[in-house]
Amino acid sequence: MAVELPAQITVFERGWLSSNNILLTGGQETVLVDTGYCTHADQTLALVQDALAGQTLDRIVNTHLHSDHCGGNAQLQEAYPGVRISIAQSQLDNVQFWQEEALTYRATGQQCPRFVAHDALSPGDVIEMGDLAWSVVAGAGHDPHEFLLFEPEHRILISADALWQHGYGVVFPELEGEDGFADVATTLDRIEALAPRIVIPGHGAVFLDVEEALARARRRLAQQREDPRSHAWHALKVLLKFKLLEQRRVERASLLEWASAMPYARALGMMHFADEPLSALMERALGSLLKSGAARQQEEWIEDGG
Repeated sequence: MAVELPAQITVFERGWLSSNNILLTGGQETVLVDTGYCTHADQTLALVQDALAGQTLDRIVNTHLHSDHCGGNAQLQEAYPGVRISIAQSQLDNVQFWQEEALTYRATGQQCPRFVAHDALSPGDVIEMGDLAWSVVAGAGHDPHEFLLFEPEHRILISADALWQHGYGVVFPELEGEDGFADVATTLDRIEALAPRIVIPGHGAVFLDVEEALARARRRLAQQREDPRSHAWHALKVLLKFKLLEQRRVERASLLEWASAMPYARALGMMHFADEPLSALMERALGSLLKSGAARQQEEWIEDGG
């Protein structure tokens, strides 16, 4: 069932390689929230240009700087030279000096073309988008720098990867040996306190069943806290699947070589699977994707299973 949004809000629902993009018009500025992955940047630009029909894009707001949420920034900045980019205050120096380690692009083996950020946002700030006032809300858990955007008049929440209809994103601090699960719990409580009526997630369809989504997320969190190894196993498969979504088709040996060299895979192997050689662990993760249909094998090639 399609969810009716105010006329000034357009949601481009993307696949799992690229985050959803939210275009807000009708105010003093035209604003795009999140820009997808870099290999989809041509499509992102085409969607924005078609929707704006000759209007300029004034601002990009990134809920966080994972590559699937900001990978289109550079191309949009080239197409709209005057566009300003707003990111989390805590990430401003990392972008200005382009610290790829801190931005996690090297750790995940993902790409993000360099872009310029102009403004910083912090929890408690209010930003006008689409002639509506949006509160910036702390959303740590999936990413320690993530923020959410809440519009109280219509009770609309842009939840990024903190809450989807059927879960939330991989808890990346946990992949680095930090306690991210506590932040996930805090963010879910914060969302419940806001009592949104409509949620625009970072991935998947806009939804209304917020209480059910929160209950599902809390069940997942309880299971992951009880068994952190299950979260690590899930994360390994997600990172492999992301590479397949990016490449579409890759030689099996090349994929496994890439996976075994990925810093996050090495870290997870040492923390949770020390009894298993990393090469064997990645073989097992790929086997799980093949068994589920998330990947397919054609001779020596691995293809995304859709």
